[in-house]
Amino acid sequence: MERQRVNKKNRLRRYSFSIGFACLPLAHIGLAADASTLQSKGEYIAKAANCVSCHTTEGGQPFAGGVPFETPFGTIYSPNITPDQQTGIGSWSESEFRAALKQGLRPDGEHLYPVFPYTAYTGMSDDDVSALYAYLQDVPTASATHSVNQLSFPFNQRWLMAAWKMMFFNEEPAPLPEASSEAWQRGRYLVTTLGHCGECHSPRNWLGAVSEQEALSGGSYLDDIPGGKIKPWFAVNLTPADEGLAKWSADDIQQYLKTGLNAYATSFGPMNKVIMNSTSQLTEEDIAAMAIYLKSLPAKQRTDSLPVADADSLAKGRELYAIHCATCHLPTGKGDPDTGPALIGNPVVLGSDPSSLVNAILYGPELPKTALPVQRTPMGAYEHKLDDSDVADISTYIRNSWGNKSTPVLISDVLEQR
Repeated sequence: MERQRVNKKNRLRRYSFSIGFACLPLAHIGLAADASTLQSKGEYIAKAANCVSCHTTEGGQPFAGGVPFETPFGTIYSPNITPDQQTGIGSWSESEFRAALKQGLRPDGEHLYPVFPYTAYTGMSDDDVSALYAYLQDVPTASATHSVNQLSFPFNQRWLMAAWKMMFFNEEPAPLPEASSEAWQRGRYLVTTLGHCGECHSPRNWLGAVSEQEALSGGSYLDDIPGGKIKPWFAVNLTPADEGLAKWSADDIQQYLKTGLNAYATSFGPMNKVIMNSTSQLTEEDIAAMAIYLKSLPAKQRTDSLPVADADSLAKGRELYAIHCATCHLPTGKGDPDTGPALIGNPVVLGSDPSSLVNAILYGPELPKTALPVQRTPMGAYEHKLDDSDVADISTYIRNSWGNKSTPVLISDVLEQR
């Protein structure tokens, strides 16, 4: 009897041990599933924030950094944000990562320059920061060091950023209006925080700070033109102003952000990376929320007082337009789905700064490498076909015809883009 009791105990021990041993993998599976879910969420956050475009060079490893950003103060290179221990962020804790995103601070306590949009990311939720951290700690590691920032004095003194932050940086996000819908709140979060649209689509003061009063009313910045030269561009007015998105419906905005194409626009130039790497990857619900938010904004007109375009310039521009542009954009400026976008109410055409329009005429719109839903006839470059006066006259005519009204384009405007 005693031997039977001992054997029974041993069997129970072995059974208990086997149950415990079997449960260990199940626990690990649960943890792995949680980690995988967090990383998947983080991958989506990274797409909404378009991290890959700013931290990946042409043909380079994703997130390995090295992208040069030309500013009025000099050139700043994006860092490696892969989990490499020496050259990336592999040694960063989550709290250090959060401080970089929301406070603009490196782990060594040095201030980050606001070319990195922590001024927008400061509004990120802690859950989204945790998810993004988990995702970036799991991407393929790259050992990559880059050129030293080339900033003029005194802007190469990082400690001065402490004073800049005191003047222009607010860590507290703007309060939500009462009775705002969930879709509106989500749209604001995507546009102003994750998507940091205002970093390009807003004017800046002489110290590089975004103008809060004129946020999203359009902004000038430096970027590549076809061939690699750095020239001024203008990110269009995103408010429902006449020179902005007044004529765009919410559906027009959704279609453009999802596909890079609508009746008024074909994605080109710097916007290609935003759409192909970010907004086209978002859910339909999130795209719709962004459109709802943008259409709810108050119109901010940047060019209220407009000089009258010269009659001779308009006459010459009309003639040149008929020869070079009307076939694709139609004599009415209404455009055609297969040949060219509408020029009426087109924010690239009407921008307070005509640099993007002039770039399109001189160098031809550089279209996305990813195929668009409709393959419109590619627009050729007129850099060697039209002189500066011709480009100025065509631009002035387009900006002041068919109900459009904007400032004349001067020969000096074209020369700057040459």
